[in-house]
Amino acid sequence: MSKACDRSTDCVATFVAGPDLRFSEAQATDATNAAGLSPAHLDWLEPGVALDVFFGHGDDARIIAGRLREALAPAPVDVIVQPVVGRRKHLLVSDMDSTMIVQECLDELAGCRGLREKISAITQQAMRGELEFETALRARVALLAGVTQDDIQSIIARLTPNPGARTLVATMRAHGAWTALITGGFAPIADAVAARLGFNETRANRLGVLENALTGEVLPPVLGRAAKRRALEEMRRTRDLSPVDTLAIGDGANDLDMLAAAGLGVAWRARPVVAEAAMARLDHADLTALLFAQGYRRAEFMG
Repeated sequence: MSKACDRSTDCVATFVAGPDLRFSEAQATDATNAAGLSPAHLDWLEPGVALDVFFGHGDDARIIAGRLREALAPAPVDVIVQPVVGRRKHLLVSDMDSTMIVQECLDELAGCRGLREKISAITQQAMRGELEFETALRARVALLAGVTQDDIQSIIARLTPNPGARTLVATMRAHGAWTALITGGFAPIADAVAARLGFNETRANRLGVLENALTGEVLPPVLGRAAKRRALEEMRRTRDLSPVDTLAIGDGANDLDMLAAAGLGVAWRARPVVAEAAMARLDHADLTALLFAQGYRRAEFMG
């Protein structure tokens, strides 16, 4: 699947300001000029916050976006570049930990055993791609033996959605998209988060439980990097969608295959290895930026 904006295709760069920032048409025009683009026209999706700039160009979308980010720096403005055709998506798949929610749930569970620092260090290595995901997952879960179901429920009660998460899911569902939470995290937590945010479907790992406490085992099959991609492709085929119809969001190395398989794969506040590989990245704006990237106006947002 091509990531290029070629000269026969209309393309769009969507600029979205970070929280509490207003930016101007002049800033966008200066950035596009510095990036060597020749805009055809501009369209505000929300004045001062989100702006579409339409153009035609032969470079890879990531290269164009990189030039625009460099031209905008240090202003906290995100920019997503993509072909206009197919920008409105019909399948949303998202990671959970540090993406749809603020927390890393495994680290929260570790806190119940006084092991947060130890397990968090392993989590960070895995998300940076320094450790194989399944190996790191089993090593961390083994340390969680004895965490109770009551502990899990207390964690669920204090989880915090990332800004814009509910609105993103609600708006896409209202316009007919299928939405799925695909996570290397754990089923009871993922199911609760999915219900809270309004997702249609959940895919997650399952943990061994005996006498109301975790055994320290991950039950097969393990949902890791390759399985996340397979889940996206299965959902796409089931709904007879093309790759361009799909949007994927994630922050860690185990999301890379899923992001690569999507029409628009977005790195959210991501580790460098993920931000550099993904077609698009969000470093400043909240998750509603992914609605602007699809051409939704603020008045169309739900939830």
